[in-house]
Amino acid sequence: MAREKPFGWGIIGTGTIAGHFAADLGLLPQARLVAVQSRSREKAEGFAARLGAARAYHDEAAFLADPAIEAVYIATPNHLHAAQALGAIAAGKPVLIEKPIALASAAVAAIAQAAQERGVFAMEALWSRFLPAVRRAREQIAKGRIGPVRRVRADLSYRHPEQGRFFDPALGGGAAFDLGVYPLSLALHLLGEPRGLGGSWLAAGTGVDRRTTFRLDYPAAVAELSCGFDRNGANRLLVEGERGGLVFEAPFLKVQRLTWYADAGRAAAAYDRGAGRLTRLLDRLPRPGRVSETLAFPGNGLQFQAEAAMAAIRAGETSCAQMPLHESAAVLRIIEAVRAGPPAAS
Repeated sequence: MAREKPFGWGIIGTGTIAGHFAADLGLLPQARLVAVQSRSREKAEGFAARLGAARAYHDEAAFLADPAIEAVYIATPNHLHAAQALGAIAAGKPVLIEKPIALASAAVAAIAQAAQERGVFAMEALWSRFLPAVRRAREQIAKGRIGPVRRVRADLSYRHPEQGRFFDPALGGGAAFDLGVYPLSLALHLLGEPRGLGGSWLAAGTGVDRRTTFRLDYPAAVAELSCGFDRNGANRLLVEGERGGLVFEAPFLKVQRLTWYADAGRAAAAYDRGAGRLTRLLDRLPRPGRVSETLAFPGNGLQFQAEAAMAAIRAGETSCAQMPLHESAAVLRIIEAVRAGPPAAS
């Protein structure tokens, strides 16, 4: 049988995440970077030379007309994602759209409708869902390893000075868009969409959120999540079940180590202790009722979402069951609901 030709990717954007994605494509023998596009010709050409793209474009229409591009990865600032996704879809190009997929849930509905009408694939690049450790955790939880899930807790926080794109409302800044999508998406991945929700947020000087908390309510479970630019957090995720618990070790958005506990209380206590150096050393020592699994991977971890997208596209699918657009929209609806309220007093 003839070997299938390498899958051709095009990238819009030349920033850090675009570089990570391009580098991780190099870990997939069945993928190749065909082209890159930037409004700056100089940046496009520099990126292409550095990361091996065959062609560099500064004109988006010419880029989208390139027949060798089988899918487009959109890696631009947050406020550009939805419009560029719609442009690619209109050109007949499948799209993998960096998170957040858009700045409003209504824009996700427009992307989903356009993709369905045009018959092309569209997915948010919430790459954490595709990591080996996350797949392993979801599989084992579904098999009942810790019993029915009763609580999910997580905080994702990295301190940033109040400047630059993270705090610019015109660029889609704010902790919820940049960080909160990770714990929210993983909570929905494990528990589905909530029946009720609440939360609060603290405003930065620019008006965006510098810290946001979320509470997702389910018939028999709750998810308590937070994110922020105001501190460096432990950046772990806890899943408590009726018969045990699981900690996604830091940083959970690119988790490579899972720690399983036979008792949910011990898992919660370990989570509350944080992830300091001494704690990490002690947690690696063997103890009854605790098992650690390491699921390491090379690169940045973006290759797994690319692999899933390629498989879906070549199968003629317009969406991915592991990261459906309706869950991307649900995450944004949660953020919209919490941000609709006034900011809490500092």
